[in-house]
Parts: sequence; structure tokens; C-alpha cells
Amino acid sequence: MGLGFSSSWSLLSFCVLLVLTYAEARKEGYSHSLQNLQKHKDEGLEEAMVTKHIHTHDMDISMHIFFTISDLKVGKRIPVYFSKRDPATSPHLLPREEVESIPFSSSRLPYLLQFFGFSQGSSQAIAMADTLKHCETEPIKGETKSCVTSLESMLDFASGVFGIKTSFEVISTKLGEKTPNNLLKNYTIVQQPKHIPAPKMVACHILPYPYAVFYCHFQEGENKVFQVLLGSENGEKVEAVAVCHMDTSKWNQDHVSFLLLGVQPGASPVCHFFPADNLIWVPSPAFIRM
Repeated sequence: MGLGFSSSWSLLSFCVLLVLTYAEARKEGYSHSLQNLQKHKDEGLEEAMVTKHIHTHDMDISMHIFFTISDLKVGKRIPVYFSKRDPATSPHLLPREEVESIPFSSSRLPYLLQFFGFSQGSSQAIAMADTLKHCETEPIKGETKSCVTSLESMLDFASGVFGIKTSFEVISTKLGEKTPNNLLKNYTIVQQPKHIPAPKMVACHILPYPYAVFYCHFQEGENKVFQVLLGSENGEKVEAVAVCHMDTSKWNQDHVSFLLLGVQPGASPVCHFFPADNLIWVPSPAFIRM
């Protein structure tokens, strides 16, 4: 039997979707979009920095995305927090020619606040400053990163990681219509997780900004990607994408995943689910050499 997953988006359908939704992302909607995304700023930034060795002892509910690879078995019950956002009020990717006309730098923040109509010290201003600072931080050892602001730049980054002759596709976590908004719930793995044999992957995490900004990165080392079908007690289904980082020996011992799972660096692979608005790029099956 199949896993019941929808087919991965093709690049063509993905492009069409972004073009159709672009018309909604105009300047008059920037403030509302950023306020909506700002509610989930900590979730997005935390997941975007899974390998950045965050120091935190605050067990925020949104941290419940981690598990161990031994948990990947049918019948296993895992508490997971999935954020659910309204696409109609979330920022969208803009065309490259438009977004390149807008500065994207901490040094231009005063101009940007004036451009978007946000006051200094507002929640929107703080979110923008945090995102710009995060994007300007140097990559950690073994990491290739870029904050992309258009579909074209996202595809360029992925192509640079996989190689220009490699075809690639995007997968993402798909929440059911019954999935509640931003609640920690117990989910059970209802089918055997599907391992996606991807020697490389590019993860793109959305960050708070007036228009869509994705933190895309590739991390050297062994990682395993899985599609996991989850079910809850009320009958909802979540088609989740997860990654397992096989070597955590160089991670900081205070990383939130170790605190949550009760393991030590290097003792066990650390896995986590991706939020629904993250995009995970993997080589197409025909281009994977086993």
C-alpha cells in the first residue's frame, strides 16, 4: 500500500501557485501580513536555526518538534506542535525584479521602516531587525546559507547546492483541514515512515518580514529525510516532513533538542518535523545515485 501522500509539487505548479498568490501581496497588506507572521516569530526562527546551537532553557510549546530516530515506527505516539497560518494573510514571494529594487540590509533599516510605514520600536520593526540580523550572521562550519527573497533566487540557491545538471523538487508538511491552530497535540505514526534517499537537501524556513523571506541552507553531514503520516485522536491526518541529523557530536550541549529529549551530543541522531510553511528541496529520484 502507498503512504497516502500527495505527489510532490512540480516546479511548474509551484511557480504557478506563487504567481497566482502574488497579486495579494501589495504594500497595503504588508502590515497585516507581518503582524500575523510575527505571532510565530520564535517558531520560525528556532526551526531555521536547528543547527545553530541555540542556548535556551525556556521550554516553549513550539519547541515540541523534536524526536529520536527510534521513534519512527508505526504506533509511536509523539507530542508535536504544528503552527497553522492563513495563506491569505501571510507574506508571499515577490518577483525578483521588484524585490531587488528594495534594500535588504540592517544598515538601511530606518529607510525600510519608513518605506513600509512602521514606527521605530514597533513589533514589526523588531521583527524586521531580527530577520535582517539573522540573515547577515555568518554561516556555521559546514553550512551554506542564503536568505532568499524571490522564487528565482530560491531556485538559484538550490541549483547551486545540487548542481546545475540535477533536477530537484520540493516537499512540505501538509496539515489537514481539522488540524487545530497552534496547539500541542499527541500524534500517532499510522503508517511506516517513508525514507527519501536524498544525499543532499536544502531546507528553506520562512522568517518574519513584510514580504516573504526564506532562510535557505544546506548543512554538510549525514541527514535523513522522511515523510511521516501522523494521525490524531479526532481523526485528523498530517503528512509531515521530517529530517534526522545523524551526527550531533559537535552541537552545543545546551541545544534545545537535547534538553527536550534528554540525550547528550553525539549519543543519538536528533530528528525534527518541519512546519507547514517550510520548503524542503531534494533531488528528483532519477538523479539520485545510490
